Formats: sequence, C-alpha cells, structure tokens
Amino acid sequence: MPWLACAVLASLLITEGTPFDSAQGKPARTPDIHYTPTRHHIADAMLRLANVTAKDVVLDLGSGDGRLPIIAAQKYGARGIGIELDPRLVELAWRIANEAEVANRVSFIVGDLFEADLSPATVITTYLSSSIMKQLLPQLRGLKPGTRIVSHRFAMPGWTPDRTMQVDESELLLWIVR
Repeated sequence: MPWLACAVLASLLITEGTPFDSAQGKPARTPDIHYTPTRHHIADAMLRLANVTAKDVVLDLGSGDGRLPIIAAQKYGARGIGIELDPRLVELAWRIANEAEVANRVSFIVGDLFEADLSPATVITTYLSSSIMKQLLPQLRGLKPGTRIVSHRFAMPGWTPDRTMQVDESELLLWIVR
C-alpha cells in the first residue's frame, strides 16, 4: 500500500502544536485532546467492527491524518469524511488521500466536531476522551437509527456498548443507534 508508507513518513514529520487559522495566521481554539494517531490495524479493526461496506458514509471525528476515512474508502469502498480542527492535518490527509488514489471518495473538513453536521454518517469513528464522548452523547444518540458508532478505547458514560472487541491493548466499542 503506497499510502501506508506515505502516512508513516508524514506522521514522523508532523510536529504537534496549536492549530492555526490560515486566513488569520493566528492560533485557532485549543484542541480538546492532543493528536494521537490510531494505528492502521486498529483503524481497520474499528471499520470491521462496524461492518463497513461500500454503502456506508464513515465520518471520523478528530480525523487527524485521515487514515480512517482513507482506509474506509480504499479497503471497503465507503465514502469517508474527516472533521479535524488542525488545518495542517487536513492538508496532510488530502495528500495521503491523493497518494492512496481515493481523493474522489473522501473529504476532509477543517472544523469543530462539536459544531459538525453528523447526519450524513452511517458510521461514526472516534478516538476521543470519555469527557468529550460525554459532551457528544446527545448529538450521537440523536442520529438516525442504525447508525454505528465505534470508539477506540473510550466509552460514553451512561450508554452501554452493543459490542466490544479487544485488539492488542486497545478496547474497541460499538454502539448502534436505536
């Protein structure tokens, strides 16, 4: 997979920092959580847990370098959408998507996950803290029935997952909106 090598190299070159507003040249609001990429085999396991198919729209909240939407498009034929606060990571995600030849099946938005329209999603993926998941809970529970939500490691307080999966040291959690 040529995009995998590109993603690995790019992730080594990224320096974490405060995202910037490219129009203003000033820092944007501080992210609620620092960027930690999901390893590729865990990202793939998250998509398998959600039973992603070509009919799905996979929306990744805090998409970082875009690996979940890219894998969803490349391996499963789904449409992928990433929402990320840091414009540098969105730019990187577009470069990787082009290298992976799936730029026509993905989109990446510089935006705040708390303000995003989640309604197009049939699958939501996250690697966010429990406190952020708690804040998102009303929005996630309000999605259309059948929408699958997969979290890497972090539960949503008060909502029991429908299924869990252990991958290495990581627990993956799946909820299905009813």
